Amino acid sequence: MRLVFAGTPETALPSLRALIDSPRHDVVAVVTRPDAQSGRGRKVHPSPVAELAEEAGIPVLRPAKAGDPEFLKQLADLEPDCCPVVAYGALLPQSALDVPRHGWINLHFSILPAWRGAAPVQHAILHGDEITGASTFQIVKELDAGPVYGVVTEEVRSDDTSGTLLDRLAQSGAGLLAATLDGVEDGALEARPQPSDGVSVAPKINVADAEVDWSAPAMRVDRLVRACTPNPGAWTTFRGQRLKLGPVTPAPSAEGLAPGVIAAGKHSVLVGTATHPVELGEVQPQGKRVMSAGEWARGARVESGDRFA
Repeated sequence: MRLVFAGTPETALPSLRALIDSPRHDVVAVVTRPDAQSGRGRKVHPSPVAELAEEAGIPVLRPAKAGDPEFLKQLADLEPDCCPVVAYGALLPQSALDVPRHGWINLHFSILPAWRGAAPVQHAILHGDEITGASTFQIVKELDAGPVYGVVTEEVRSDDTSGTLLDRLAQSGAGLLAATLDGVEDGALEARPQPSDGVSVAPKINVADAEVDWSAPAMRVDRLVRACTPNPGAWTTFRGQRLKLGPVTPAPSAEGLAPGVIAAGKHSVLVGTATHPVELGEVQPQGKRVMSAGEWARGARVESGDRFA
């Protein structure tokens, strides 16, 4: 099939590579978000998907909005049979959805109808799901509500961050997306409506949501930090300055501490929660590099009774 692939971040790269390498499909163009500022110098860079497409000699379209008349004409002129989508990051109007004869098929990183929305992997970790996965479905106007073609499942490990879990799902999901497009081309695959039960929503987790509440149980603190790693990054406040936190380790056998109270020892830095303490791993003080919690505690001269806000 003639494909126009839509995607933006690194998460979409395994799927794009799989389709470029597929002998059954021809990626005739890529649609991605416009170039954006990134890095310390805030220089303008193309998206990871745009970079891969350009390396492969594939034309790149960067519409400000997917409903722009110029983009719709470009899309129609490409005559795609189908438009696979992985983390494109923009809404698709009906005028765009109507162009390819097989529509737009999205790879979404949850087992639909669970965790519709922008942050399915983060919410799976945050809410303690033991199993998650990826789904391919036909895009419709309602958010992530279209009929489903296929699903793969993935165990959520006790030490998973949203980054490690998403990396695995991006790989297994790439195979699912390629197999879905093969089945659609063969006429052997039919999308089935999502069940009406079990719908949950996964809105974007922003920086304010990522602040640790030390009065919560240790399990909740652990899940929040892992869900927010690497983005947007869990954080707390110490002496009026923000401290970014890497994954923590629950320490149920440690001596109890009041919520937020810090106990810095020779070999560990513990923080109290509503239940048992957690041990800090890596941290990043405001304006400084990432370092071990022990190095931070020594440099900050953490004293007995100090606590996080």
